[in-house]
Amino acid sequence: MAFDEREAIWLIQFQRGVLSARQAQECGFTPDAIRHRSGVRGRWQRLLPAIYLTSTGVPTREQLLTAALVYAGGSAVLSGPVALPAYGVKPPAYRRIDVLVPGSRQCASRRFTAGAESARAFVALHRTQRLPQPGMRDLAIAYAPVARAVADTVRQLSARREVRAVVASAVQKRACTVRELAVELAAGPRRGSALFRSVLAEVADGIRSPAEAEFRDLIRSSGLPLPLFNPELHLNGKFLAKPDAWWPDRALIAEVESQEWHLAPDEWEATMSRHSRLQAF
Repeated sequence: MAFDEREAIWLIQFQRGVLSARQAQECGFTPDAIRHRSGVRGRWQRLLPAIYLTSTGVPTREQLLTAALVYAGGSAVLSGPVALPAYGVKPPAYRRIDVLVPGSRQCASRRFTAGAESARAFVALHRTQRLPQPGMRDLAIAYAPVARAVADTVRQLSARREVRAVVASAVQKRACTVRELAVELAAGPRRGSALFRSVLAEVADGIRSPAEAEFRDLIRSSGLPLPLFNPELHLNGKFLAKPDAWWPDRALIAEVESQEWHLAPDEWEATMSRHSRLQAF
């Protein structure tokens, strides 16, 4: 096969320098050329079985994600914690790169073999009969829809606060709706879904952060009546505020001041402005 330089250059650029042995041969690289480039004196680094980075240096996060998808094969998508940042959702700590592949595909999870950071990470391939279409793409990187990524993340977690953080962040950032998460919960496996189900019920009641959820737990344990959470208050037909908690029979408002969950400085300033309006009222 003649060497197709244009195709090789395009593919290497599209895949951020990542190339599989099969792709290289389809572009015209001979097996000897591949062995030479990936040998001791070559510039190619072997990241996964038959998957190479065609440059020296430590692989970037995007190159590792691309390598994971190239290794997994066509139609694979990233899910779980590694997919959440693409939608602006803060993930829990993770080292595993979760990849969804068709249920019929024979595959094995693998640890990366090159790079200081990649040495601590590995690719976990999950066969599924519910393989989603990508919700977002970044060159060769394909991410599962955010509701699926959230569900696949929280089913791995055992701490309620971590589950609350992921679900609340996704809804607060408007990356997905409570309804979309409920649909994903119903469609997915029941195993590992108990905390997800419980926390989603909290969010459906108006809870928007772990701090608010802990505040509700405190109210319940105290024996006080439950307030309305995050209700929209209007005065003379004009929007007044959306406080964290409101007891309408007492005209009592409570705010949970957690700068971590008013994620941007302008959001924190908006919270302070809301407090001023409510105090004036």
